[in-house]
Amino acid sequence: MLRVDYPALLLTLALGAAGGLAASLLHLPLALLLGSLLVTGVVAAAGWRPFGRAVLLPMKLRSAFVPVIGVAIGGAFTPAVISEAGAWWPSLLALLLFLPLTHAVAYFIYTRGGLPKLESFFGAVPGGLIETVQMGEEAGGDVRLMTVLQFLRLILTIVAVPLIFTALTGVAVGSASGAVLPAAAVPLSAYEVVLLLAVGGLGVWAGRLLRLPAAIMTGPVLFSAVAHAAGLVHGVPPAWLVGVTQVVIGCGLGARFAGIERGMLIRAARLAGINAGVALAMAFGFAWVLAPWVGEPLTAVFLAFAPGGLAEMSLIALSLQMSVVYVTVHHVARIMMSVMMAKAGRRWIG
Repeated sequence: MLRVDYPALLLTLALGAAGGLAASLLHLPLALLLGSLLVTGVVAAAGWRPFGRAVLLPMKLRSAFVPVIGVAIGGAFTPAVISEAGAWWPSLLALLLFLPLTHAVAYFIYTRGGLPKLESFFGAVPGGLIETVQMGEEAGGDVRLMTVLQFLRLILTIVAVPLIFTALTGVAVGSASGAVLPAAAVPLSAYEVVLLLAVGGLGVWAGRLLRLPAAIMTGPVLFSAVAHAAGLVHGVPPAWLVGVTQVVIGCGLGARFAGIERGMLIRAARLAGINAGVALAMAFGFAWVLAPWVGEPLTAVFLAFAPGGLAEMSLIALSLQMSVVYVTVHHVARIMMSVMMAKAGRRWIG
């Protein structure tokens, strides 16, 4: 049985909530997520122990909140959106070019920066953190270095994308904007609350059974989409619960910095920062070309190609109330293609 240091957990959540609140008061983009991430990340990386407790957040707690995002996204699957999906094939096909290209560029950056080839290959895969690190470990790579490279890809993209969106649109992203999802304003009856809980739980179970990529999110997305399309439920998780989810996810990301060697972190951060900048520039270039072909805004296509986390990129799409289904579908495809690409290259790099 897993034993949890509950005082340390409560401290971590309190630090994250304080960081999210401060970021909201400063009107930062995606404030609850970024504020909690930055505060807990700095405390964890510095090795500080407030009140004698280390920053921590069990993965099981994070996994319990991620389905909230999936259920909320499922509420965006309307007949109108589904009818538009046929126009998305150019950007889905473009992923077959974008992903190998970004992987190759990242591999070049890491190897030229002096990192070993094996760790560079698996650390450069633009998706599927858990799967690619596991493959790298089986091939004999340094798990710590590959995890840091993959984790920094997520973190730097998550931090940069809201700032880029704010610069492009002039509108704050996330809680700082005060945006509320239309369906989140629908009062939920007791029946709908129970049904949404069941949709989330059954979605996770079925997703894992079917071995879907990012099952704890994609499973609830599918079940929620079916429930909403069938008219069984009309509301989605309330805005306050989505806000709590942002804080939990931010704390979970920040806590991952605990125990990382400072020298490795600094070296990997420098190279990962270069890689993230190049990857986001490439994503913008692809978006600029593809937007007229798929009938989606340039910002939506850019968000669909930004190599961040599925849950986090979907949160940004939710906060903007913009093409959330389009963005989510592309990130699920990105993860699947990235893992397949890593499997195909495993023999070559070995």
